[in-house]
Amino acid sequence: MIIVTSGYFNFNADMKIKDTIDKIRAYFYTNQTRNPDFRIEQLKMLKKTVIKYKSEIQKALYYDLHKSPAETMLTEIGIVLNEIDFAVKNLKEWAKTEEVETVPYLKPAKSLIVKEPFGIALIIVPFNYPLQLALTPLVGAIAAGNCAVIRTSHRTPETSKVLNQIISETFTSDYIKMFLPEEISSKDIMQGDFDYIFFTGSTQAGRQIAKTAGERLIPYTLELGGKSPVIIDDTADLKVSARRIVKGKFMNAGQTCIAPDYLFAHASIREKLILEMINAIQEFYGTYTPESTDYGRIIDIEAFNRLSKLIKSSKDKIIYGGHSDECTLYIEPTLIVEDSVNSDIMQEEIFGPLLPVLEWTDINRVKEYIRQKPKPLALYVFSEDKEFRKDIFKSLSFGGGAVNDTINHTAGENLPFGGVGASGVGRYHGKYSFYTFSHLKSILISSTERKDDIFCPPFTKEKINLINRFY
Repeated sequence: MIIVTSGYFNFNADMKIKDTIDKIRAYFYTNQTRNPDFRIEQLKMLKKTVIKYKSEIQKALYYDLHKSPAETMLTEIGIVLNEIDFAVKNLKEWAKTEEVETVPYLKPAKSLIVKEPFGIALIIVPFNYPLQLALTPLVGAIAAGNCAVIRTSHRTPETSKVLNQIISETFTSDYIKMFLPEEISSKDIMQGDFDYIFFTGSTQAGRQIAKTAGERLIPYTLELGGKSPVIIDDTADLKVSARRIVKGKFMNAGQTCIAPDYLFAHASIREKLILEMINAIQEFYGTYTPESTDYGRIIDIEAFNRLSKLIKSSKDKIIYGGHSDECTLYIEPTLIVEDSVNSDIMQEEIFGPLLPVLEWTDINRVKEYIRQKPKPLALYVFSEDKEFRKDIFKSLSFGGGAVNDTINHTAGENLPFGGVGASGVGRYHGKYSFYTFSHLKSILISSTERKDDIFCPPFTKEKINLINRFY
């Protein structure tokens, strides 16, 4: 091991990363990626390969996370294909140089905004949506004209293998390169001379990424998480609300960064809402959830043990669920009647199929509680009262959210997705991905016909009067 100022790293891994980046940078400097037609062709090739490996992707995600083929199509493959189609359709318009108004005292001149790729983007992928969260940022990086390096999670080995096959079959390694976790560690990959870092993962890991990137002045996007609340009042349609809360919470066994983390229900409807959520759970997954082919599993024993401790600490408050099987990493959809915001389960992001249900009578106390916590990635309001909804959204800061729904605000290409504060830095999806991976370069084209007297000393009384006319 070699000691450097930023920590320890493996010499062989460091050389491998350096050689890879040197080759990619040489390719980037050929300016091939700056051609919009080239970018469109690469995206079309990616779409073709993803479709080709659809079955392999579904099998791999079932192995790694017990995701059903339908859920994989909805939350992984389908989202990627839509992003590609949207980028292909709009890329040339996004990439156009924009001419903007020139300030009067610089005329005659042209003011231009040039959309320029950063260079080599590093995309660090989490375990929970490994295909979507690798390829959706990649679509933005390619659309903006960048080269890229992808590093996936060691917790999804089968999906990583299929993803590596897709990348290596679609792109040359001096353009887009993927490293498997066993090839390069997450710490080693950060030693690379990248021009942009796109990270999706935990807030704790995000802080370390930000620290490392900040020391080297590398721009970055952080897609993190947090405790995303649901607020429901007494005007809400309880059956519809219950179904949509259950859908968002228990998809992927609760391992979704924008899943409802806890729920504040108006005291007058909490019991009825819980009954409706139980009905929805049984409708979606059956009365014996282990037999459901549509219900996921916890990613590994470490996550299973963490969630098991939360179940144990809440055992006297569980109104539905609570069962688990260590051998299969199964944890039942679990509803917890919680009456204290100081309980263990309210102190950390749950990231699993446990939902604390609290009650409220004074909405101002709910708002004050949420304000005192780190800003969440998502917030959901269920209500038919427009003024109530408006007040919540005006009063609280969060990444994004929905009214009378959960998680679906991230499904469209026209809405930006990203956090705020502790839940993330930056945004992407659709054109926002293009701009995330683009440097906006300002260019002024001045005419030699313009007199520069106003800018040049000596500043006579006549010049000062002229300056005052402009300001």
